[in-house]
Amino acid sequence: MRYGVYVGSFNPVHIGHIKVCKYLIDNNYVDKVLILPTPNYWEKDNLVNINDRVEMLKFYEDDNIIVDSTHNNFSYTYEVLRSLKKTYPNDSLYLIIGSDNLEKFDLWKNIDEVLENKVIVLRRGNTDIGKYLKNFNNDQFIIIDDFDFIDISSTKIRNDLKPEHVGEEVYQYIKKKNLY
Repeated sequence: MRYGVYVGSFNPVHIGHIKVCKYLIDNNYVDKVLILPTPNYWEKDNLVNINDRVEMLKFYEDDNIIVDSTHNNFSYTYEVLRSLKKTYPNDSLYLIIGSDNLEKFDLWKNIDEVLENKVIVLRRGNTDIGKYLKNFNNDQFIIIDDFDFIDISSTKIRNDLKPEHVGEEVYQYIKKKNLY
């Protein structure tokens, strides 16, 4: 089985996140996607409680999109992947990132361990992917140039919350819990 590993804050999850999952599954890059909301990011200080983010993600869970709330207590991506390898020892893991993450990719903690897995890179904007990957073994990367990103971010959504950005169920959950 090929598992896409989609790590992020998902603060909140929005239709763009789910579109990534469905695209990768529908186009046979992976069989299933594990979505792992992180408890905290070093650069983010406005995260709602992780339990609420998990609950919002679960509105999108199905047989192929799996919300994983058991491997999200790690500080670094390599730790997440290491733990997932123990859970899925006979399966392949594919880390899912946007090309905007490549700018500092070489600074990721234990990057060599991260690269023991394939990395799916979805092009965002005009990122010069080759520039950032020139020092890596390109066999580890699957570059997707034809994915049509929705131009929306969780930050924009928090500032202008609309059901069409997050889905009706997530929208109602956010309103009910007064999260943003």
